[in-house]
Amino acid sequence: MADRLSQVSGHLTNTYGRGLLAGEVAIITGAGQGIGRSTALLFAKEGAKVVASDIDAGRLDAVVAEIKAAGGDAIGVAGDVGADDFPKKIVDATIAKYGKINHIVNNAGFTYDRMLHTTPDDAFDIIMKIHVRAPFRLVRQAAPYYRLKHADQRENRSITYVSSTSGLHGNVGQANYAAAKAAVIGLGKTTAKEWGPFGVRANTIAFGLVHTRLTAAKEKGAAIEIDGKKVALGVPGAKGPSDEEDLPSIPLRRGASPDEAAGAVLFLSSPLASYVSGHTLEVTGGGGI
Repeated sequence: MADRLSQVSGHLTNTYGRGLLAGEVAIITGAGQGIGRSTALLFAKEGAKVVASDIDAGRLDAVVAEIKAAGGDAIGVAGDVGADDFPKKIVDATIAKYGKINHIVNNAGFTYDRMLHTTPDDAFDIIMKIHVRAPFRLVRQAAPYYRLKHADQRENRSITYVSSTSGLHGNVGQANYAAAKAAVIGLGKTTAKEWGPFGVRANTIAFGLVHTRLTAAKEKGAAIEIDGKKVALGVPGAKGPSDEEDLPSIPLRRGASPDEAAGAVLFLSSPLASYVSGHTLEVTGGGGI
């Protein structure tokens, strides 16, 4: 036990001087905006080589350019995380460029809100596909680079799944999203149990209110296109960070910024969480307690 603590302590000491993720390789999906963008920028600042992905190639290129302009190392792999060929495409690109994978942050996603009794099959199926099936398939594709028989147990390797308080408590108008985000928690715990013997940690973050396009006022008109159909994003009448009123359901009385959300992802991916696995971290400002 003393030797193990010494190894971890030494790793942390060495890492602090070079960035918490120095020399490590991280795949981050949904990195074109919101939490994913902030996570990609923060990981790069902490020394990670970032493989960023987003369905919006223009936004993705901008994030990669920003990282490189700041002296970081990153590549972009544009694509739909739900596409059948996506996992192989991004894993192959990562290995070809950097030769290994230390972290996967399964962040990509969106909402397709309807009341349960009016939710059509396609609205349920696409949310399950993007939030559950896509992370499962990406992690499965990366398995040969994680389940290493002779892995150095001191090397920092992790999987982070992004969930929501909707997955913990349910939410009106989000039967599909709540079901998917609950499933992700089970997926994370199973990953932790199966891959722990290989020195891999797996955790989930359940975010509360984070100010992104998904929580902005629906009246602002943000939307995405799914199979030729326009799907509106946001929450009717929602307040933004500049005009939100005191929020009594949140002890901190405010929502989080994407940068604050990214800090939680960094913690779970960093050596600071070297003995944290199978955990669901609630990042809610105290909401839901």
